[in-house]
Amino acid sequence: MTDARALGLLGGAFDPVHMGHLRGAIAVREQLGLERVDLLPAAQSPLKAAATVTAADRLAMLEAAVRGVPGLGVDARELNREGPSYTVDTLIELRHEVGDSRPLIWIVGTDILPALPRWSRWRQLLELAHLVIVKRPGADSPPLAVRQWLDQHRVDQNALLAAAAGGVMTLDQPVLEIASSDIRGLLAAGRDPRFLLPEVVMEYIKRHNLFMRDTS
Repeated sequence: MTDARALGLLGGAFDPVHMGHLRGAIAVREQLGLERVDLLPAAQSPLKAAATVTAADRLAMLEAAVRGVPGLGVDARELNREGPSYTVDTLIELRHEVGDSRPLIWIVGTDILPALPRWSRWRQLLELAHLVIVKRPGADSPPLAVRQWLDQHRVDQNALLAAAAGGVMTLDQPVLEIASSDIRGLLAAGRDPRFLLPEVVMEYIKRHNLFMRDTS
């Protein structure tokens, strides 16, 4: 039976947030019957270059994008925490807040899995939450140790939602092949990324002149 208390979580730079992020979050929420999926913008990923625009701008765009969208929310805790954004620290905080029994579901794309061994305390993730994997086209295969670890914890949807943590499940769903880097490239080249991101986000980018190439 679906546990309506289960909380989905999708982290990322959201630099900027686009339709692929939002459709992915909605698809997972609907397929698993979750009450809510929260999007968590990272302050600074330990494995990626610094975001192109400020945390305040990324948060403002994200909040505008989900405003009025049922079942989507924003959790800004990583922006309010000093230092790199380690997923395991975020999950430890959340687990303390929600208690030991509420299912937490961390959503990742298959493109993230090859880098998983570089994550801080990555094997601890399943002690704190479930892992729901969304297929991404062209993603590389993860290392053998990651594949074995994932396979050892495979569960079906009923088992996933009946426990607080510890399960791994892969979802097949339509994917919008959109990347924030492509949107930034279009904007820097003076091209129009309309329909790749919400109109309210496009309006914010224009109003604040974000991602535009400095020609001075």
